[in-house]
Amino acid sequence: MKKILIIEDEFAISEVLRVYLQKAGFHVEQVFNGMEAMEAFYSSHPDLVLLDVMLPGKDGWELLKEIRKINTCAVIMLTALGDVNYRLNGLNEGADDYIAKPFNGEEVVARVKAVLRRSKVDNSQVKGFGQLEIDLKSHHVKLLGKTIRLIPRDLSLLLFLADHPNQSFTRDQLIEEVWGWDYEGSDRAVDLAIKRLRNELQDWPKEEGEIKTLRGMGYQFSVYKK
Repeated sequence: MKKILIIEDEFAISEVLRVYLQKAGFHVEQVFNGMEAMEAFYSSHPDLVLLDVMLPGKDGWELLKEIRKINTCAVIMLTALGDVNYRLNGLNEGADDYIAKPFNGEEVVARVKAVLRRSKVDNSQVKGFGQLEIDLKSHHVKLLGKTIRLIPRDLSLLLFLADHPNQSFTRDQLIEEVWGWDYEGSDRAVDLAIKRLRNELQDWPKEEGEIKTLRGMGYQFSVYKK
């Protein structure tokens, strides 16, 4: 049974989420302020966190950064703020999705399932590209012998690109393949994810491979050495 941690200070909203998620078969734990959130995170080991932006004690942005320092579990941000900059900020900091209030409970369940589904990798093949190794079963990525920790969405993107080396994909194609047809955010999420991947892979020797931007075409996982 997948574990969901709800970090939301409005009791009524948290309860609605709990009821819908438990009905869908999830194990749910709740915390109602930012100061207790990380303790609950450590003790519950959730598969996914529903994280409100506006929280007493510590806000959602602070908590997202703390979570990403230690864990790659899926995180969906909850907020009443509709400004696109808030959405981009969350995606840039490593959130996997973004749901604006007010929301429909069934939609939240569908988005939770979609994020968890995209984060799951069943292939056991290990792919090697020079000194870059990707273990599709354990979700481990190693570069120059050192493990690189990636958030679920970035890992899914890298796995998809690694499965299709030297092929170009537009933003729309990557959104459909990695984010899913039900994704409602900006296609800027692709650019942000690519930027994060390039930063993590900056020590990958250029003679072995790179993630290229092809003007007017999109992105390509270009491999020169296997």
